[in-house]
Amino acid sequence: MKTPIRRRTLAGAAALTTAALLLAGCTGTTGDQTIAETAPTELEGTVSFWHFFSDREADVIQSVIDDFEAANPKVTVDVHSGQDDEKLRKAIASGSDVDLGLSYSTDIVGNFCDSGAFRDLGPYIERDDVDLTQFSDTVRSYTEYNGVRCSMPVLADVYGLYYNTDLLSAAGYTEPPKTLSELEEMALKLTTYNADGSIKTLGFNPQMGFYENAASHYGPLAGATWLNDDGTSAVGSDPAWVELMTWQKSFVDEIGYDKLNAFTSGLGQEFSADNAFQTGQVAMNLDGEYRTAFIDDQTPDLHYATAPMPTADDHTDLYGAGYITGNIAGISKGSKNPELAWALLKYLTTNTDAIVKLSNGLKNVPTTADALASPDLEVTDQFATFLKIVADPNSGTTPPSPNGAGYQQSFEDFWHQYQSGDVPDLAAGLKDIDQQIDDATALTTGP
Repeated sequence: MKTPIRRRTLAGAAALTTAALLLAGCTGTTGDQTIAETAPTELEGTVSFWHFFSDREADVIQSVIDDFEAANPKVTVDVHSGQDDEKLRKAIASGSDVDLGLSYSTDIVGNFCDSGAFRDLGPYIERDDVDLTQFSDTVRSYTEYNGVRCSMPVLADVYGLYYNTDLLSAAGYTEPPKTLSELEEMALKLTTYNADGSIKTLGFNPQMGFYENAASHYGPLAGATWLNDDGTSAVGSDPAWVELMTWQKSFVDEIGYDKLNAFTSGLGQEFSADNAFQTGQVAMNLDGEYRTAFIDDQTPDLHYATAPMPTADDHTDLYGAGYITGNIAGISKGSKNPELAWALLKYLTTNTDAIVKLSNGLKNVPTTADALASPDLEVTDQFATFLKIVADPNSGTTPPSPNGAGYQQSFEDFWHQYQSGDVPDLAAGLKDIDQQIDDATALTTGP
């Protein structure tokens, strides 16, 4: 099964925060690193590479590793597949043999850079004259923290709107919505009901927590900010969040919170062939580019198209943008062969042929300009949408924090309460969330 780059649950975020606190307490910053003045002319030795992919996707990774070994016949890459972020954190903290680690989450970057769990790559980048302008500002932003670039981007996930062209056409629509008001209006028209009043098909599910409906994925639709320049929470002071939350709750209320709960509880699992968009139970859906691979594999006869997510009505200038996140990789603080680890990392993240091969196999978006422009990149009309979104200067991401994903989860938990009607005073609630986030960040970074 395809493992999407970013999946966030309460348990996952809690593990992230716990691991951040653990690493903050047991590691220090990397300090000065001594590296050779020039890169080795010939690579030799064994390098340990940990990544989270499994099954078919692990085979794709291995095929690129095989290419690296073929180009460097004196190098052996010891591959540890199926290693999720929690296993990677524990291995690094315990001093296990990890040279290079590949993570599915940009949320670890803040803590791993701050604590030194991943080494500062700056000296290697400067020595080898790596062209960082190949990466967009957004991609560069999620691979560094507080001036330390401890990771490099491998591939990206980009989020947009999927829509069932047959259902929209039957309702008289020839184009997807471009504003949130249009999205709601079209979704309500596309929603049908059973004789007992329960939902039969849904135009769009506005519930926070449904599949990829996450605060992080909605933020770019109104240009919302997460953190202030000093690292404190901005969610309570940025009116864009209030705008998004009030629109979303009004949409939920229009259909009915209980009705939506009942409908959603009967839908198929997100990453199965019973995904509600793939079965036609939901006409429009927020999702990542990887959904194109699921549809090709599981429901190839589905008639659908993709587009950027609609924007807030007063932010139409942002249309075309979206949320971006990605796989990141870094060299472990305990690496026994950092030069080999850097050579492999540089190959995976800057070699155009390697990036294109990974993208074609995994169906994630390349992160370098050269790979995006490569004639060898396999691009369908539906996938092309996400290439445009990743290139849009208004696309955004979630900023790295030493508290990992904790600040996002605190806000999202609050949003769940708000949509259910359990928050009597939104402004006061957001102020409390700001304090919770700031307190957790202070605990993570404190002495």
